Amino acid sequence: MAHDLDLVIVGMGSGGMVAAEFAASLELRIAVVERGRLGGDCLWTGCVPSKTLIASAKVAHHMRTAGRYGITAVEPEVDTAAVWRRIRAVQDEIAATDDSPERFTGMGIELVAGAARLADPHQVAVGDRVLDTRYVLLCTGGRPAVPAVEGLEEAGYLTSETFWDVERVPESLVVIGGGPIAIELAQAMRRLGVPVTVLQRGRGILPRDEPELVGVLTGVLREEGIDLVLEARVERVSVEGGRRVVHGSVAGTSRRWEAAEILLGAGRVPNVEGLGLAELGVEVAPRGVVVDERLRTAVPSVYAAGDVIGRELFTHAAGYQGVRAVRDMFFPGKGKAGALIPWCTFTDPELAHAGMTVAEARAAHGDAVEVHRHPLAHSDRARADGATEGAIVVVTVHDRIVGAHILAPAAGEMIAELTLAIDQGMKLSRLASLIHVYPTLSTGTGQIAAEAAFAAARRYHWLVRR
Repeated sequence: MAHDLDLVIVGMGSGGMVAAEFAASLELRIAVVERGRLGGDCLWTGCVPSKTLIASAKVAHHMRTAGRYGITAVEPEVDTAAVWRRIRAVQDEIAATDDSPERFTGMGIELVAGAARLADPHQVAVGDRVLDTRYVLLCTGGRPAVPAVEGLEEAGYLTSETFWDVERVPESLVVIGGGPIAIELAQAMRRLGVPVTVLQRGRGILPRDEPELVGVLTGVLREEGIDLVLEARVERVSVEGGRRVVHGSVAGTSRRWEAAEILLGAGRVPNVEGLGLAELGVEVAPRGVVVDERLRTAVPSVYAAGDVIGRELFTHAAGYQGVRAVRDMFFPGKGKAGALIPWCTFTDPELAHAGMTVAEARAAHGDAVEVHRHPLAHSDRARADGATEGAIVVVTVHDRIVGAHILAPAAGEMIAELTLAIDQGMKLSRLASLIHVYPTLSTGTGQIAAEAAFAAARRYHWLVRR
């Protein structure tokens, strides 16, 4: 049966945009349905505004700590309204260029404004219009989770979405949650002079990352003045004297924390409402739409990618999955979308992660695991830059790299080399043949690999010509 379109993509955020661009390069008939603004969370409430904010906060921090570099330190005069104007200017520039509607319509992609509902496996209803298509790709993303806490709704709160709508930042913040978004924003706000308390229910922040490096980062955050409260149970919220008060406990002792505003950083939930998925037979679990290794739902013509499937909640993961889904729809042969996904939390220093943690590797491989460390305190470049808090940690099994973790300035840039090594099943000693530029922080990766190569060479010392 012939269809009017080859592909309808629902959602034009990170996953949808990359998928649409790839599909357009194949000269397919494409329509994209978007109920809000092109760019999705990444542009409007996620990566772009948060990293722009972090850049301003870093400047303030350097001014405050300039004495470390032989320059007179000054307390910066922070105009948060101006900081927010800069954030919006960066967003507007991207929206007018790389993420502009004209760019995508110029590729031959039809943009349809409105909320989508799947009427059947090949029809997407948008208002009074029905789009007839061979395939559907759901890229509807997610939104901040709101925990069920007594009094929270009445007191009011900010999320990673509404945080950017303010004209000036709050005078003080209590952040509920200790994941990447919460910790990035907490450090940035503290550097801009805002008192910040972080309440984390678990025994540590950033629970998916390597605990050794998380511990070092925790110390950095506390040294900068963040009140980081671990194993905190939030029980209720009230408003007293115009301030929001979070009531809870730590280790069984009642506590209360006051601030001008509450910022929620307690995870995300998928955007699946109103799509007609249950009626169509598409399974939805608590974390998101259920898909197979090819990103297909239970309905073969309907695929899903990005935050809506609840796997790795990162912009780069969404883009990768969107492309893999389109490739599976239209190319011969079938592939898997279970690729290695690195990530980075953009604190200062940054914390990057690829592959297994030490604990995960030992659980899977036991005594075959070796852990190789290069503290930044032994990095010439880190010493020169005054940034010696951190390390490079490489996890191997029989010399093959299975995990890599970096706490360092620009760790997000550095992790790519080790991600490739993990993906290719490379041995650490093999990585030693790559010459690293000196002096860089990446020299530390080369030093770890060189030490492994030297150890291997020592086993053959009897072959040395004397």
